[in-house]
Amino acid sequence: MRRIEGQARGVQRMLQEGRSCYEVVMQLAAMRAALAKVAMALIADNLEQCLEQGQDPRTSMDQARDLLMKFS
Repeated sequence: MRRIEGQARGVQRMLQEGRSCYEVVMQLAAMRAALAKVAMALIADNLEQCLEQGQDPRTSMDQARDLLMKFS
């Protein structure tokens, strides 16, 4: 998350400096990829915890699927 925060500050600085659209969008793409990794890790950890706690596997999988669909 700190990396993403730093990237966001970098994008803000790039915009203030008038950097090219290409450079800014490339940095935004890197931020999006980093956010996707964080989201996937959170979803996987949540699914694992649900299953370890003995929750219904079908319900846990449905919840994970819903989260994946909301994020994509």
